[in-house]
Amino acid sequence: MIVCIAEKPSVARDIAHVLGAHTQHDGYLEGNGYQVTWTFGHLCELKEPHEYNPQWKTWSLGQLPMIPPRFGIKLKADKGIEKQFGVIERLMQAAEEIVNCGDAGQEGELIQRWVMQKARATCPVKRLWISSLTEEAIREGFHNLKDQQEYQSLYEAGLARAIGDWTLGMNATRLYTLKYRQGQGQVLSIGRVQTPTLALIVRRQEEIENFVPRQSWVLSTLYRDVRFNAIARDEDAEAEDAAQVAEAARQGKTQKSKGPIYKVVEYATEAEGKEVLESILHNPFTVLSVTKKSGTEFSPRLYDLTSLQVDCNKKFGFSADTTLQLIQSLYEKKFTTYPRVDTTFLPDDVYPKCPQIMNGLYLTQLSGQQLYAPLVKPLGGKPLKKSKKVFDNSKVTDHHAIIPTGIPPQGLTEMEEKVFDLVARNFIAAFYEDCKFETTTVMGEVRRTTEPASPQENPVSVLFRATGKRITHEGWKVVFKRVAQSQEPAEGEAGGETPERLFPEFVKGESGPHVPSLNEKWTTPPKPYTEATLLRAMETAGRLVDNEELRDALKENGIGRPSTRAAIIETLFRRRYIRKERTSLWATPTGVQLIHLIHEELLKSAELTGIWEKKLRQIEHHQYEARQFIEELKEMVSQIVLTVLADNSNRHVEYTAGEEKKGKKKK
Repeated sequence: MIVCIAEKPSVARDIAHVLGAHTQHDGYLEGNGYQVTWTFGHLCELKEPHEYNPQWKTWSLGQLPMIPPRFGIKLKADKGIEKQFGVIERLMQAAEEIVNCGDAGQEGELIQRWVMQKARATCPVKRLWISSLTEEAIREGFHNLKDQQEYQSLYEAGLARAIGDWTLGMNATRLYTLKYRQGQGQVLSIGRVQTPTLALIVRRQEEIENFVPRQSWVLSTLYRDVRFNAIARDEDAEAEDAAQVAEAARQGKTQKSKGPIYKVVEYATEAEGKEVLESILHNPFTVLSVTKKSGTEFSPRLYDLTSLQVDCNKKFGFSADTTLQLIQSLYEKKFTTYPRVDTTFLPDDVYPKCPQIMNGLYLTQLSGQQLYAPLVKPLGGKPLKKSKKVFDNSKVTDHHAIIPTGIPPQGLTEMEEKVFDLVARNFIAAFYEDCKFETTTVMGEVRRTTEPASPQENPVSVLFRATGKRITHEGWKVVFKRVAQSQEPAEGEAGGETPERLFPEFVKGESGPHVPSLNEKWTTPPKPYTEATLLRAMETAGRLVDNEELRDALKENGIGRPSTRAAIIETLFRRRYIRKERTSLWATPTGVQLIHLIHEELLKSAELTGIWEKKLRQIEHHQYEARQFIEELKEMVSQIVLTVLADNSNRHVEYTAGEEKKGKKKK
């Protein structure tokens, strides 16, 4: 008999249906030579400290560090789990072959391997590796079963992660609790990912609290109903550009200079700005140049889990954990593909399936409307576009981006509909033409009434610039045209950004009256983290970047995994280290004090934690030894223990019993 083990009863039922295992038993389904059983997520876990050494049951500084010579697993203490494990153990010990049908990822591999170890399974094991739960995907997966040994490195990475989290979490939590807690019963929880994440929030909060606003004055003028800002050459930017060109030449590469680079002029005092304004008040504005450039805007990337969580937080206010639950539900209902992914690309072998997916979207009805039919229809009758920005085998390892499966969804909740709609529209947009636009930059000048004594310091004229953008071909943007999207307040465009539709036609050399004005400007503090921006910061080890290619490169050193980041944020809430004020995340006094207390950068640095994450990924890809990772972590923990024990200060952390008010208000 072949025993198949899935991660959830619902997934087991889907697999059993395809295999023809229709006879229901207590804890499994049987038929056609198969027995299909299931876990409930993690049935096993690493043993508690006292199960390695009875002396470790009592929390004592003298017993630290706790490093078992060999780690072991145990069954979770739960009657339901114990009963189901009894079924699994009996089936596995009598099995001719086992098929591991766990979720196709690091955590899913670890869950099922531990269960097989605990059940003392000795028969051959195959691995089912699929990205959706449709009948077609399950049949194809069983037709292409792999030997479990091919996923050994995935298991080793998951095991190294679990042992690393146990070693650091158990030791550091006891160490800091015993050394620095204020009263009995208080536990100061330290974690390999949660502590650097908390540190990001605390540091941002302190940047806001310590921010000192700086006043400046900006000169602008209104000419033909278009707002122009005063500009000057940016010597620092030009010097950097020249250095980059020279470095490229040294490497034998050709890089063009950007030419003159301008920035908006900011006057330090109102008097200085007024002096310039008055000197141009009665002179005409003259257009020096009109430059038009064509540009292309590519469709949004397909979703990985983090980008989906970011968009759902921005547009709908969903927490990262809520979005994960919703997209997991859509996956289990067979409407979208596997969600716990960190790539935004598809492999080439998905391309032939895309027309079928489009047909499914054409037939899809949400809230009684065929929302996607008018969007899919223009793509019919011709081959779908195949872009390297969507299909790239080199950017896909275990799983591809989140996309619809092509099965028209039914019975969705309102929240599930919103998440599905994002995934569906992003998929459709990927096959539309690029958006084309034209950018117009108008440069002008106004001569000063009196020539200054030093033209180098005060030029004889003031330069102005305005820029406008006009879409010439909407392309993929039509896919999102009727979607009400919440947008964050604009930051204010430097250089006088003006929509092109408001631009009249300007001609070089034209001249006329204008209305100058001087506007007060204050620098603003950084924005507090929201769940969306915190997820991005975790993904890129604290560096917030908008450029997608740079973000991809920084993912190598991100902290946490896409599937665990939501849980980390929820843990910080649960332990009352952070709180939410509308959409903003703030650290509680306990969270702030805890980060101040930790002097060991290894515990709170997002960059250093990101290096550990990179090593875990390298273990997956056979580029690093799990044994070495664990030994390095043990050595690090031992050193942290020695350092903290040597601290003779009398520092303590006060526990935040409830929702505390932030110490300082934003300025």
